[in-house]
Amino acid sequence: MARNFLGIDHGDRRIGLSYGDELGIAVPIAAAVEPMELDRLEHIAAEIKRRRITDIVVGYPLNMDGTAGPRTEVVDAFIVELEKRFALPVHRTDEGLSSVEADESFSSKKKGRNIRERRQHRATGEQDSRAAAVILQDFLNAQGFGMDFAREDF
Repeated sequence: MARNFLGIDHGDRRIGLSYGDELGIAVPIAAAVEPMELDRLEHIAAEIKRRRITDIVVGYPLNMDGTAGPRTEVVDAFIVELEKRFALPVHRTDEGLSSVEADESFSSKKKGRNIRERRQHRATGEQDSRAAAVILQDFLNAQGFGMDFAREDF
């Protein structure tokens, strides 16, 4: 059975989303930016159905020393809701500096962006979904997905 992964960067107002499969490449998809939390969960439900998601990967907010960060309780409660609502395996992966990496990656491609463009980029959840793609890519790499293409023994 093929495995399809939904990467999540949880935020209070926006939930960044990404998609990946056994090929081992994570790509950002439209973030859940609806004003109400229930509507954001419905957005996630639609992506799970549309993309036939088998596993959910959530960025877990650990401190640099590996201890629980200040947002872990919030993310833990969100994970419980995901498990209850979707009955899929949920994997926690250290989100590290995923938002910073995603923002730097995007900023390097868009030199000279004005303040209005940066605000729009943030409001649409694009940065959050890029962070979700970084999170999911880290997970896929750690699990060895996509590595077969680089092997010399085939």
